[in-house]
Amino acid sequence: MVSMKFLVVGCGSIGQRHIRNLRALGEEKIIGCDLDQHKLSQIERKYGVRETYSDFKHALKRKPEAVLVCTSNVSHISIALTAVKNNCHIFVEKPLSHNLDGVDELLKRASGKDLVLMVGFNFRFHPNLRRIKELLDKRSIGKVICARAQVGQYLPEWHRWKDYRKSYSAQKSLGGGIILDAVHELDYIRWFLGEVREVFCFAGKLSNLEINTEDIAEVLLRFKNETIAEVHMDYIQRSYSRSCQIIGDKGTILWDFNKNIVKLCSAENKRWRSFIEKGFDFNRTYLDEMRHFIKCIIGDEKPPVDGKEGRRVLEIALAAKRSAETSKVIEL
Repeated sequence: MVSMKFLVVGCGSIGQRHIRNLRALGEEKIIGCDLDQHKLSQIERKYGVRETYSDFKHALKRKPEAVLVCTSNVSHISIALTAVKNNCHIFVEKPLSHNLDGVDELLKRASGKDLVLMVGFNFRFHPNLRRIKELLDKRSIGKVICARAQVGQYLPEWHRWKDYRKSYSAQKSLGGGIILDAVHELDYIRWFLGEVREVFCFAGKLSNLEINTEDIAEVLLRFKNETIAEVHMDYIQRSYSRSCQIIGDKGTILWDFNKNIVKLCSAENKRWRSFIEKGFDFNRTYLDEMRHFIKCIIGDEKPPVDGKEGRRVLEIALAAKRSAETSKVIEL
């Protein structure tokens, strides 16, 4: 594999994960950039990153081939635009942004320079979800009628080593809130079922968490093919939970993240068939994602979620927010 220079902007938990995985893939030319000197010291000590900067524009002078944007949502677009102006390929952590400002300009500029723009939806690389997609493509449960997806975890336990009240999740000004945080569910349900036509949502802050963002959301989606899905998201559940149920006219598919299992029941035999990924390490989704990004840069692959796809998922999330504020169905 061709060796490249990567600039990781934002060296918190997700930025450090990508640095570890780049190292595991044999990439040695890694630059770190963060306003927090402590985080830069961490990546120097833990991962041997020798080039670190607190100023993004200074870091760009080292001419990286690719920039990984791992900062809070509100800064994604400005960083990505600057990187594109410097002819860098872009990997942006999900969601693409917290609103649509500057998104179309980013897509246009990246496309005009033939640069890769990939949004970090690592669940696209989860073998369980890939199995579900394969089963759906084979029409294993016939015509899909409806689906339910849910995810929840107590926010203070996401990153136990820091004060949750200071995280971007807790702050509206940084683009936080469960709808954008749990946007994986909106992405994969669209991947499974197609384009969304209408969105309705109830959301708000109902718990005692010290945050100014929504901590729970119930999102109802109607797809262009008339399928209906509901997506539950929350910062409240005291035990991490993530699952999905897809109901067709000839069977049902169930997914349980914690048990790492996909189950299929067909109308033909009315018996459950299980697909289990034994010994699965969740970091593999991130590792495969980064390996894929590198292949996209060298021209061997195409991003599963490029800028256009990332924009569409963001539109759905923003429609959910708008619906919750107005109590109206939002048409896309």
